[in-house]
Amino acid sequence: MIKTILLNAIEAGGKELQRFFNGEFKITNKEGINNPVTEADHASEKAIIDIIQKSYPDHFILSEETGEIITGSEYKWIIDPIDGTINFANGIPICCVSIGVEKNGEMIMGAVYAPMLNELYFAEKGQGATLNGKKISVGNKATVISSCLVTGFPYTYLDEPNGPLQIFEKLIRKGVPVRRLGSAAIDLCWVASGRFDGFYEHKLAAWDSAAGFLMVQEAGGKVTDFKGNPYSPYQPHILATNGLIHNEMVEVVNGKAF
Repeated sequence: MIKTILLNAIEAGGKELQRFFNGEFKITNKEGINNPVTEADHASEKAIIDIIQKSYPDHFILSEETGEIITGSEYKWIIDPIDGTINFANGIPICCVSIGVEKNGEMIMGAVYAPMLNELYFAEKGQGATLNGKKISVGNKATVISSCLVTGFPYTYLDEPNGPLQIFEKLIRKGVPVRRLGSAAIDLCWVASGRFDGFYEHKLAAWDSAAGFLMVQEAGGKVTDFKGNPYSPYQPHILATNGLIHNEMVEVVNGKAF
């Protein structure tokens, strides 16, 4: 039942993205630089929450625009109505809807839908991950130097050693290809499907990674914080890889390699 509602909700959100994409819509700016929210964000979020609450009115909801709808339920839905809003607002089709479902603090299900790319990713704890219904698995590159990586650059930089630009520079100076797509959820799904071998980012919110990190794990990859500890979407750092390069990437993001 939860799977059906999850898929119905993410499809409804995706339809709102398609409805507004490359059209005219209102854009406002949240706190910070280049942090827009569009009319489509709100429409997608409303469509998603309406479907969830119709079947599960008592479930906890955490959504990027609405914030928390707190209940005493053991279930929590973590929603990003548009991941990659700047891409969306500029007519770049690398954007998606992301929804993760927690039960008692454990991510049990996740879906990421990129409607303009016609890609629907789904993962269930212990059941693997799929793209458009076909099973996916991580890649098999065994070294960082042979890998294709992806990252993101937060707009508010943390004043710390081995920051986003420093790590990026080290990697590209060694000839490692590093891409920047602008959607963490898609980044994670593309690690899960073997297109990328690793993804790292210094500052994400729970809705950015809730579904995607489960996707990587269920596709056979590994996801931790920068120290190699078990990952929680409620802390900022993420390192997701095919597993084979994970230990080496922990060294890279901590300035101990390259």
